[in-house]
Amino acid sequence: MSDTINLARQLICEESVTPNDGACQTILADRLSAQGFKNLHLKYGDVDNLWSVTENDGPLLVFAGHTDVVPPGPIEEWQHSPFDGTVADGWLHGRGAADMKSSIAAMVVAVERVLIHHTLKGRIGFLITSDEEGPAINGTAKVVEYLNNNNTSIDWCIVGEPTSSDSIGDTIKNGRRGSMNGNLTVLGKQGHVAYPHLAENPVHMISSALHELTTKTWDNGNEFFPPTTFQVSNIHAGTGVDNVVPGEVNVRFNFRFSTEVTTEQLQTIVKEILDRHQLNYDMNWRISGHPFITERGDLVNATIQAIEDVCGITSTLSTSGGTSDGRFIAPTGAQVIELGPSNATIHQVNERVTCEELEKLTDIYERIIVRLLT
Repeated sequence: MSDTINLARQLICEESVTPNDGACQTILADRLSAQGFKNLHLKYGDVDNLWSVTENDGPLLVFAGHTDVVPPGPIEEWQHSPFDGTVADGWLHGRGAADMKSSIAAMVVAVERVLIHHTLKGRIGFLITSDEEGPAINGTAKVVEYLNNNNTSIDWCIVGEPTSSDSIGDTIKNGRRGSMNGNLTVLGKQGHVAYPHLAENPVHMISSALHELTTKTWDNGNEFFPPTTFQVSNIHAGTGVDNVVPGEVNVRFNFRFSTEVTTEQLQTIVKEILDRHQLNYDMNWRISGHPFITERGDLVNATIQAIEDVCGITSTLSTSGGTSDGRFIAPTGAQVIELGPSNATIHQVNERVTCEELEKLTDIYERIIVRLLT
């Protein structure tokens, strides 16, 4: 097996369900220190983080990723054990095979290859966390804060999230939409369903406002982002019996928003709609990330060319999908892209990637480094 597959298997064998890292970051630190990297282990709460960087001068290219994975789900439904890193029929199986231990392995091996044949005209860093699939409070965000406080500026960053759809390299994420969650509780008056005039049903009260919220056009997007969307994720009301009018209804929803609107504007519009419908309510907001975009430049161009050289295809730039830790790095001024293997099986039972695409991914990362730093 190749160096990339072997290292990916090592990482998959660590049961690093969020926020646990297992021994993943120790494995990576040992591998990187052998190449002259200086390792710094940053632990915040129950989260392990690794910052590893070469000590030469020049612009800084950072590979960012996470060693934590989501729970495997029903073990009996897996064709191969989720934490064995089994290779069978040209596929690497296991939790984290696609999201995203294999990307980290490809990054490390790519760096090793470059250092054998080239002298760098810049620095390479690794920012690895065990808190991406969870709250993402004590992970990349805290490391970026540490770097800012120590005057370390990232010029380019590649996040190894699984971005490919049909074939390796077909999609590059050069930005992400913002994400904001709302937790709305509308208050009514509990009562007997047979005496509705003595109660105030909050489910009925919110229905017209909810219809307005779900059908509203928030913006039309732009050349980089699709239009902002509003999606209800949960509605809960009632005591669990059939004959009681609930006293309150809780609605949880999410905005995925473009750069055409701000969080303040969205919150103001929601408040205006709820107030106009004369609702008695409590509202809490949580912002997961603001939208960011990396336009055509050194990093995007180097990545597009590397993919064309290795795969013979022209990649599509996209800002679709969920959030990633790139949202914490982009505000520093760094150019940020996401590039990784197929996302077809992420978070699923029987997560897997082909060995062939991991070899190509390693080649792509290697070529990006060469174009930017040699």
